[in-house]
Amino acid sequence: MLKKISALLILFLLTTTTTFAQSKAPKKKKITNPNACLAMPSTDKSAALNVLHTELQTCCSTPITGFYRNGRCDTGPNDNGIHVVCAQVTDAFLEFSKKNGNDLITPFPAFGFAGLKSGDKWCLCAARWREAYEAGVAPPIVLESTHVKMLEFVTLEVLKEHALQPK
Repeated sequence: MLKKISALLILFLLTTTTTFAQSKAPKKKKITNPNACLAMPSTDKSAALNVLHTELQTCCSTPITGFYRNGRCDTGPNDNGIHVVCAQVTDAFLEFSKKNGNDLITPFPAFGFAGLKSGDKWCLCAARWREAYEAGVAPPIVLESTHVKMLEFVTLEVLKEHALQPK
């Protein structure tokens, strides 16, 4: 029990001290902890909207994703990275992200992070997805699971061009 409380305290401290790019202008910030976005569960029960202005849907529960680790790309005042894009990551994106300071590939067992592989769905930071888009390596996204806040970073048309097609 003490180990769990200690781990939660460390995660909380990491989330409150880690700075991510927030502005609309692309910034090259190095994110050294791939799980720096871990946080306590959201207490906000209001229905968030997706980019289609309907209720935000779950992105992924295996691996569990989202700033609040609730499977959804919810955001809130403590989400400095604005983790609102539900993407199906690709090898090209994972390598791009690692090269730019956010290693999502390497497991981080101390935080329960097994590392991502191509095909996994994950709530990405809005600015990082936009950087990947500008570099030509943006992964496909799930529109119904991408938070409406993403429209502050790119247009709906751009998002639709990268929408994951149902199988």
